[in-house]
Amino acid sequence: MYGENLRPNNQEPPALGTLLADTSRADRVGEFRGAAGPYWSLRPVGGGAEWEVEPRHVRPALLIEQLRARTARLNARSRGEVL
Repeated sequence: MYGENLRPNNQEPPALGTLLADTSRADRVGEFRGAAGPYWSLRPVGGGAEWEVEPRHVRPALLIEQLRARTARLNARSRGEVL
């Protein structure tokens, strides 16, 4: 199906902090925080609540998505919202 990552659920998790796009949430980008059962935990780059997603709905973030996420974090940091 278009826009859906069809990887098997038993895929090896990426390194902590890897930027990933959640295709089930309009390609929302988050940092990989860990695996819990069949789900992976992602956290917004600028901080915030983690969310869980099935690995089949995750893909590596594109370079432009990584740049946007890092810029958002730097902006939040400059406003004192994150360390």
